[in-house]
Amino acid sequence: MKRFLPITIFLATPMLLAVPLFAQKQNSFSIADTPGDHLDVQMNDKTVVRWQYAFDNSTPERLHDTYKPYLHVLDAEGKELITKGPGGEFTHHRGWFLGWSKITTASGTVDRWHMKGGNIVQQKVLSQTTGKDSAAFTVLLHWQGATADPILSEERTYTVHTAPAPAYVLVEMNSKIKALTGETKLDGDPEHAGLQFRPSGNIERTETSYLFPKADADPKKDRDYAWVAEKMNIGGKKYTVAFLNHPENPKDTQFSAYRDYGRFGGFFRTMIPADGTLTLRAEILVAEGALAPEVIQKAANVFTGTNASTPAVTERPADKPAPKKEDKKAESPAK
Repeated sequence: MKRFLPITIFLATPMLLAVPLFAQKQNSFSIADTPGDHLDVQMNDKTVVRWQYAFDNSTPERLHDTYKPYLHVLDAEGKELITKGPGGEFTHHRGWFLGWSKITTASGTVDRWHMKGGNIVQQKVLSQTTGKDSAAFTVLLHWQGATADPILSEERTYTVHTAPAPAYVLVEMNSKIKALTGETKLDGDPEHAGLQFRPSGNIERTETSYLFPKADADPKKDRDYAWVAEKMNIGGKKYTVAFLNHPENPKDTQFSAYRDYGRFGGFFRTMIPADGTLTLRAEILVAEGALAPEVIQKAANVFTGTNASTPAVTERPADKPAPKKEDKKAESPAK
């Protein structure tokens, strides 16, 4: 059997670059809404991300396809989705999405990861803004408990920024989640909770690998990475996606970043006090081809307002094969 060894890259004094990492381009941003279904953010007339917010409980099939909203990312041409939607392996994995398999209130525990017995439903779009360097929108979401009544209210803002070269899109998510029915525990495990990115099912599993900002990194033991990146091949085209974690997110955050089908992201376990609010912040940086660690670290510094140097980086191949038992829990959408 061929063995894959982790590669640790030690970076010396930063090299002088001919072009600034964050050279700004003049871009034109716009937002286009298809009422009742999705909202597109466009840059220079190309769709870069799509907020898929439809909710339709008219039939069990339509409910299954629309029981939670999520963010799609498109390729650099704005033509093909590089993220996964309903169906396929682990149908509840969709785009850049947020959920917990164990949300506990005084009335019991519900699963808003597999979406068993309840939904996450957009109530309305609260705001939309566009400018020369970014576009943003904010939505109000209700997370249902054991009934259609919400246990969590969430205001989620996505801001699409002009990305640092060679990336073509930079997306910031800012989420404010309020407990509506008393103290609320958000829990699960790194495979079934948190803010996660799921690439298209058309991924070449043998080419998936992950980058970690630490020498001899072990994502199954380490906590609170500043960022994690994934290298992947989708439909014959190579991409790198970096997940930037904010230091104000809950501590002891563990990253699930080892599956060959590409789902990866941060698992936040926390408690929201009665009438309290949890704020989560993260970014994704997406490029065709490679992203140098110094580009990722520079983006992380801008995001967090810090000035950290580029760390040693470990690249690890994905686990092979992905365990088939993962996420095989039966889904029972609410009616």
